[in-house]
Amino acid sequence: MSTTIPRVRFAPSPTGIMHIGNSRTALLNFLFAQQKNGVFVLRIEDTDPSRNFDPGAKIIIEDLAWLSLRFDEGPQAGGIYAPYFQSERHHIYQEKLEELIQKNLVYRCYCTEELLEKKRDRQKTLKQPPRYDRTCLKLSEQEIDEYAKNNTPFVWRFKLDSDQIIEITDLSRGIITFDLKHFSDFPLTRSDGSFTFMFSNFVDDVTMKITHVFRGEDHQSNTAGQAAMYLASGAPLPIFWHMPMLCNITGKKLSKRDFGFSLHDLRDAGYLPQAINNYLAIIGGSYTQEIMDMDELVQAIDFDHMSAGGQIKYDVEKLRWVNHEWIKRLAPHELEIATRPFLQAVYPEVGAFNDKKLAALLQEIKTDLHTLKDAVTALAFYFTAPEITKALVEQTLDATHSKAIAHLLADRLDTIEDVEGLKAATKQAGIPMKQLFWTMRLALTGQINGPGIHELITMLGVAESRNRLKAFINLFF
Repeated sequence: MSTTIPRVRFAPSPTGIMHIGNSRTALLNFLFAQQKNGVFVLRIEDTDPSRNFDPGAKIIIEDLAWLSLRFDEGPQAGGIYAPYFQSERHHIYQEKLEELIQKNLVYRCYCTEELLEKKRDRQKTLKQPPRYDRTCLKLSEQEIDEYAKNNTPFVWRFKLDSDQIIEITDLSRGIITFDLKHFSDFPLTRSDGSFTFMFSNFVDDVTMKITHVFRGEDHQSNTAGQAAMYLASGAPLPIFWHMPMLCNITGKKLSKRDFGFSLHDLRDAGYLPQAINNYLAIIGGSYTQEIMDMDELVQAIDFDHMSAGGQIKYDVEKLRWVNHEWIKRLAPHELEIATRPFLQAVYPEVGAFNDKKLAALLQEIKTDLHTLKDAVTALAFYFTAPEITKALVEQTLDATHSKAIAHLLADRLDTIEDVEGLKAATKQAGIPMKQLFWTMRLALTGQINGPGIHELITMLGVAESRNRLKAFINLFF
């Protein structure tokens, strides 16, 4: 039995905000490491400084912390395979390149981008697969010396064995075979001396001893070349999982235009990290119990039988339901802490509320919340008295009962907090109880649905409740 400790990595590029796709990749890597008692590594692919949106990956690290995805090795955490920024690993890539040069597994390519583009266009015209034609592999020593004398820019290309057939193991597809005659020699460097994603990614995974590589299936075409480098270097191949791509509900690839594409969009809209993790873990699968915390997800996901489907539909409405279920699970103090920023942004007076007062208010509208931000609308009545007009009453309620209830409320206004006594008087007057509740809610909140009458009077206080009911009564006198 193998005693190798599983090692997985999340390797984002700090060129943009965290989106839902790479959040899911990070989550599944984390859950796998937790389930297998492995190591979760964070590695930052920051080799393109011109597009570096998040210097130092501070936002990425904050987002992972918000999702409770703790990495064992990486920036800030450290580790035996540091550094964990690709921009600081140039010397490691250079050493690995020198090894390949010594083994005669690479060659210099002097073809310009313009020339390569012309070759690709010609191949397409001839209905041939667009592949590099190995022009520079055939250069003589004299030609190479001439290029060197003129300081002609070049890239290093990996020399594939076109007779080789490579097999990799994929968690969802089993054995995948690549016939290298269908692939072309690929560049390991750029003309400025920097290293390509294909090469640096391979080197990092080898030197960090990554045993399992989870990434989107759009990277599967890269895997053949990287597997060839593994075998040429004598390094053990990792197990791969080319994860199905997330698409929107119409089946199109997710884009920035889709709500919920950005993790920050969801956070700002009042989605809980527990709900996001829960939904992203179960999406594309089938589970009897759908609402699960992190420990339950670790136990529930069967990484030995993963889906090989081509696409997974990201349904924001289903996420909204999961979020609703998670809000209902929150303890009063947890809901208060999570919701306070949303309320305070609209109602500054919330800043003066103590924790217990706000928690008590939220408990009364908790079951109506699908997002934390919904509390702003659900509690609007508390901060601003509704404007009740005769027209609104006539549109919403039964006119005959409304007038009778107005008289009933007028007689009992001094003891309005005695809801049971009010109910008894309503019954005695032959007025349907639901008409009483609808009328009082309309007077107190501007809506006929919502918290119970006793709860509303407790929330607003007796004095404020009387004032609002008096405004309703005055419409009939």
